[in-house]
Amino acid sequence: MEEQIKRTVRNLNISYILFWILPAFLLGAGEFELFPIGTLADDVRIRYYFETFGILLTAICVPLSLKLFSLILKKKIDHMTINLALKRYVQLSNARLGLLEFAIIVNLLCYYLTFSNTGNLCMLICLTASLFCLPSEKRLRNELHINKE
Repeated sequence: MEEQIKRTVRNLNISYILFWILPAFLLGAGEFELFPIGTLADDVRIRYYFETFGILLTAICVPLSLKLFSLILKKKIDHMTINLALKRYVQLSNARLGLLEFAIIVNLLCYYLTFSNTGNLCMLICLTASLFCLPSEKRLRNELHINKE
Protein backbone atom coordinates (compact mmCIF):
# COMPACT_ATOMS: atom_id res chain seq x y z
CA MET A 1 0.00 0.00 0.00
CA GLU A 2 2.87 2.38 0.76
CA GLU A 3 4.21 1.88 -2.76
CA GLN A 4 0.81 2.78 -4.23
CA ILE A 5 0.64 5.94 -2.14
CA LYS A 6 4.13 7.00 -3.24
CA ARG A 7 3.26 6.29 -6.89
CA THR A 8 0.04 8.27 -6.55
CA VAL A 9 1.87 11.24 -5.05
CA ARG A 10 4.47 11.06 -7.82
CA ASN A 11 1.70 11.06 -10.46
CA LEU A 12 0.03 14.03 -8.77
CA ASN A 13 3.33 15.94 -8.70
CA ILE A 14 3.87 15.27 -12.41
CA SER A 15 0.37 16.51 -13.18
CA TYR A 16 0.97 19.63 -11.13
CA ILE A 17 4.25 20.38 -12.90
CA LEU A 18 2.57 19.91 -16.28
CA PHE A 19 -0.18 22.22 -15.10
CA TRP A 20 2.40 25.02 -14.67
CA ILE A 21 4.30 24.25 -17.89
CA LEU A 22 1.41 24.98 -20.27
CA PRO A 23 0.75 28.56 -19.06
CA ALA A 24 4.49 29.23 -19.02
CA PHE A 25 4.74 27.97 -22.60
CA LEU A 26 1.79 30.14 -23.69
CA LEU A 27 3.28 33.16 -21.93
CA GLY A 28 6.52 32.61 -23.78
CA ALA A 29 4.70 32.15 -27.08
CA GLY A 30 2.80 35.37 -26.48
CA GLU A 31 5.88 37.33 -25.60
CA PHE A 32 7.69 36.09 -28.70
CA GLU A 33 4.54 36.85 -30.74
CA LEU A 34 4.08 33.30 -32.00
CA PHE A 35 0.32 33.84 -32.19
CA PRO A 36 -1.60 36.98 -33.18
CA ILE A 37 -1.26 39.63 -30.48
CA GLY A 38 -3.76 42.46 -30.05
CA THR A 39 -5.92 41.54 -33.03
CA LEU A 40 -9.13 42.26 -31.10
CA ALA A 41 -7.88 45.26 -29.12
CA ASP A 42 -9.75 47.83 -31.24
CA ASP A 43 -13.19 46.20 -31.03
CA VAL A 44 -14.73 47.39 -27.78
CA ARG A 45 -17.68 45.01 -27.89
CA ILE A 46 -15.59 41.87 -28.34
CA ARG A 47 -13.21 43.10 -25.68
CA TYR A 48 -16.13 43.50 -23.28
CA TYR A 49 -17.38 39.98 -24.06
CA PHE A 50 -13.93 38.47 -23.56
CA GLU A 51 -13.45 40.27 -20.25
CA THR A 52 -16.90 39.33 -18.98
CA PHE A 53 -16.48 35.71 -19.98
CA GLY A 54 -13.04 35.56 -18.35
CA ILE A 55 -14.29 37.09 -15.12
CA LEU A 56 -17.31 34.78 -14.93
CA LEU A 57 -15.22 31.75 -15.81
CA THR A 58 -12.73 32.58 -13.08
CA ALA A 59 -15.51 33.28 -10.58
CA ILE A 60 -17.02 29.87 -11.33
CA CYS A 61 -13.88 27.73 -11.74
CA VAL A 62 -11.94 28.78 -8.66
CA PRO A 63 -14.59 28.03 -6.00
CA LEU A 64 -15.77 25.00 -7.95
CA SER A 65 -12.31 23.49 -8.11
CA LEU A 66 -11.55 24.17 -4.46
CA LYS A 67 -14.83 23.48 -2.66
CA LEU A 68 -16.41 20.87 -4.90
CA PHE A 69 -13.30 18.72 -4.56
CA SER A 70 -13.71 18.48 -0.80
CA LEU A 71 -17.44 17.80 -1.06
CA ILE A 72 -16.97 14.97 -3.54
CA LEU A 73 -14.09 13.68 -1.46
CA LYS A 74 -16.28 13.44 1.63
CA LYS A 75 -19.35 11.97 -0.05
CA LYS A 76 -17.89 9.56 -2.58
CA ILE A 77 -14.27 8.64 -1.93
CA ASP A 78 -14.42 8.10 1.83
CA HIS A 79 -16.57 4.99 1.32
CA MET A 80 -14.27 3.24 -1.19
CA THR A 81 -11.43 0.79 -0.83
CA ILE A 82 -7.92 2.25 -0.68
CA ASN A 83 -6.93 1.23 -4.23
CA LEU A 84 -10.07 2.65 -5.80
CA ALA A 85 -9.92 5.73 -3.58
CA LEU A 86 -6.38 6.50 -4.74
CA LYS A 87 -7.40 6.21 -8.39
CA ARG A 88 -10.44 8.44 -7.88
CA TYR A 89 -8.36 10.93 -5.91
CA VAL A 90 -5.96 11.25 -8.85
CA GLN A 91 -8.87 11.64 -11.27
CA LEU A 92 -10.47 14.33 -9.11
CA SER A 93 -7.19 16.16 -8.66
CA ASN A 94 -6.58 16.14 -12.40
CA ALA A 95 -10.13 17.33 -13.07
CA ARG A 96 -9.63 20.14 -10.59
CA LEU A 97 -6.37 21.20 -12.22
CA GLY A 98 -7.97 20.87 -15.65
CA LEU A 99 -10.76 23.22 -14.63
CA LEU A 100 -8.26 25.81 -13.44
CA GLU A 101 -6.11 25.26 -16.54
CA PHE A 102 -9.05 25.98 -18.82
CA ALA A 103 -9.75 29.26 -17.03
CA ILE A 104 -6.06 30.19 -17.19
CA ILE A 105 -5.81 29.53 -20.93
CA VAL A 106 -8.98 31.46 -21.72
CA ASN A 107 -7.83 34.45 -19.65
CA LEU A 108 -4.34 34.31 -21.11
CA LEU A 109 -5.76 34.38 -24.63
CA CYS A 110 -8.06 37.22 -23.60
CA TYR A 111 -5.04 39.14 -22.36
CA TYR A 112 -3.00 38.68 -25.52
CA LEU A 113 -5.84 39.13 -28.01
CA THR A 114 -7.37 42.23 -26.44
CA PHE A 115 -4.52 43.71 -24.37
CA SER A 116 -6.90 43.65 -21.43
CA ASN A 117 -5.34 43.53 -17.98
CA THR A 118 -8.53 41.89 -16.73
CA GLY A 119 -7.51 38.64 -18.42
CA ASN A 120 -4.08 38.87 -16.85
CA LEU A 121 -5.54 39.46 -13.39
CA CYS A 122 -7.98 36.55 -13.71
CA MET A 123 -5.15 34.31 -14.90
CA LEU A 124 -3.13 35.25 -11.80
CA ILE A 125 -6.14 34.52 -9.58
CA CYS A 126 -6.40 31.02 -11.06
CA LEU A 127 -2.67 30.43 -10.71
CA THR A 128 -2.85 31.53 -7.08
CA ALA A 129 -5.80 29.20 -6.48
CA SER A 130 -3.72 26.34 -7.88
CA LEU A 131 -1.31 26.78 -4.97
CA PHE A 132 -4.09 25.41 -2.76
CA CYS A 133 -4.02 22.24 -4.90
CA LEU A 134 -0.35 21.48 -4.26
CA PRO A 135 -0.05 17.70 -3.86
CA SER A 136 1.88 16.05 -1.05
CA GLU A 137 1.87 12.72 0.72
CA LYS A 138 0.77 14.30 4.00
CA ARG A 139 -2.18 15.99 2.31
CA LEU A 140 -3.20 12.77 0.53
CA ARG A 141 -3.11 10.84 3.78
CA ASN A 142 -5.16 13.51 5.59
CA GLU A 143 -7.80 13.79 2.88
CA LEU A 144 -8.19 10.03 2.44
CA HIS A 145 -7.86 9.32 6.20
CA ILE A 146 -4.95 6.93 5.76
CA ASN A 147 -2.83 6.47 8.86
CA LYS A 148 0.86 5.79 8.45
CA GLU A 149 1.58 2.33 9.74
